[in-house]
Amino acid sequence: MSPRGSLVLLALLLLLAAPCPGQHWSHGWAEFKAEVVQRKREATLCGEDSAEQAEEHQRLMAWNEEENARQRLRREERIRKEQEEQKRQKLQAVENQARKLEAFLKEKEQEVLQLQEEAKSFITPENLEARIEECLDNPRNYNFAIDKDGRIVKRTVLS
Repeated sequence: MSPRGSLVLLALLLLLAAPCPGQHWSHGWAEFKAEVVQRKREATLCGEDSAEQAEEHQRLMAWNEEENARQRLRREERIRKEQEEQKRQKLQAVENQARKLEAFLKEKEQEVLQLQEEAKSFITPENLEARIEECLDNPRNYNFAIDKDGRIVKRTVLS
């Protein structure tokens, strides 16, 4: 029993043992003294139980420490795995980004090559005379009719 509990118990017993109005103070003293002795005897018996309780408490505290250590190891392992997974995901994201960038660059390179090929047929001031001569030498007639199958049906004569 704690010291505070003992004091509360003693105060309670003193109040209960207090004489009623009109009684002498020594009237309930013998009963009070017997009750205090009984309480002390119970406290010593509890002291024996207290040793068992202390031993059980120590055993439970040791088990609790072991359990805490086991849980700490599990938590550290889980956190380590989560960090590895995050690193793997970041690495994969970087690799995906690099692949996308590479595909984008290839696409743009193809566009540049296509534009360079198309630029060969552009009419520039330097090749303007040659292109005019070529068109005059090879006239084209776009005035014709086609049927449903795409065959030329009627063509007009170039004038």
